[in-house]
Amino acid sequence: MALIVQKYGGTSVGNTDRIKNVAARVARTVEQGNKVVVVVSAMSGETDKLIGLAGQISSAPNEREMDMLLSSGERVTSALTAMAVEALGHKAKSFTGRQAGIITDMVHTKAKIEKITGDRMKKALDAGYVVVLAGFQGITAEDDVTTLGRGGSDLSAVAIASAVNADLCEIYTDVDGVYTTDPNIVPEARKLEKISYEEMLELASLGAKVLQTRSVEFAMKYKVPVVVRSSFNDNPGTLVVEEDREMENVVVSGIAYDKNQAKITVVNVPDKPGIAAKLFEAVASANVVVDMIVQNISSDGKFADISFTVPKTDARKALEVSEKIAKELGAERVDKREDISKISVVGVGMRTHSGVASKMFQTLAANNINIAMISTSEIKVSCVIDLKYTELAVRVLHEVFGLDK
Repeated sequence: MALIVQKYGGTSVGNTDRIKNVAARVARTVEQGNKVVVVVSAMSGETDKLIGLAGQISSAPNEREMDMLLSSGERVTSALTAMAVEALGHKAKSFTGRQAGIITDMVHTKAKIEKITGDRMKKALDAGYVVVLAGFQGITAEDDVTTLGRGGSDLSAVAIASAVNADLCEIYTDVDGVYTTDPNIVPEARKLEKISYEEMLELASLGAKVLQTRSVEFAMKYKVPVVVRSSFNDNPGTLVVEEDREMENVVVSGIAYDKNQAKITVVNVPDKPGIAAKLFEAVASANVVVDMIVQNISSDGKFADISFTVPKTDARKALEVSEKIAKELGAERVDKREDISKISVVGVGMRTHSGVASKMFQTLAANNINIAMISTSEIKVSCVIDLKYTELAVRVLHEVFGLDK
């Protein structure tokens, strides 16, 4: 007997028929002699609908109240899924994040999990119940409801898998694995049989929408075996595991892109020690995550432009904070651009193979695609480019690195 955590995304539970299909898959897993924890997202479109309702009430709704509102979508799905499992003759109980003992910090709309007690879930599993958990949510030590950010149900699933010592965490979505790039842009994209935690982490953080970044971090930290599969067929998925020697033979494993990017530039700030520290301390205090940073110094060495990228959803907050601190620092102005995207090549083989960056830059130049910012790590190279060239860049890089073969 194995203990399996299965997570189903919004498209997988998009209507009652699909919820019934999920219940049938869960029932088959139980009938094979396994204990099952099911983690569900809100039905597709429900979270956006709730955000829209909030927008009709307030242009800047309180984040605590947003968490109360948005957490309701997953609670609806979990109850319906438990009912569907019971209709097939198996015992099931639904749990909210609070009932499951998921304790988070107090950062509303993107809280981090601090611990999971999970006592009620474990008792239910021991009593033969299928546990159905409302994903994406937790609760603070002060009993306030929190949500874990977009894609947070992935994190719920991996964290629960770690807490209950599950043998496997299956992430069911609308694609049947992790591909070399987005098949909607490159039809020749290939599904990967397996991928390392590090590569998956980079792809997720760089825009691949298969898994939430923090869920991969959690899986890597606690060595949770994860498989990404489709809820609409029985095809084998992609296994996310620790790196092995075979993976190092492949120089580039995938091409990622992220259109949810904004660039903030603080223009003509005095070039003095501590200026950057003050700026980014203010941005961090607003709970805005900064990605790429570039500083250009004027020819006389007295002034500098500091540019950085943030998620487009945080652009307004980052702009407001930067404008405020720019006045204190004596900068000329702050500019914002949202017509950009980030293109990245990823592969653990980069550690032992050279020339990836130069090939990437040459390919983009040959297609008249200008590079605004560059960032590198051991296993990835990222470039910020104009938004309108995103699809072209993905296609030519996928081809030049031979990922269609």
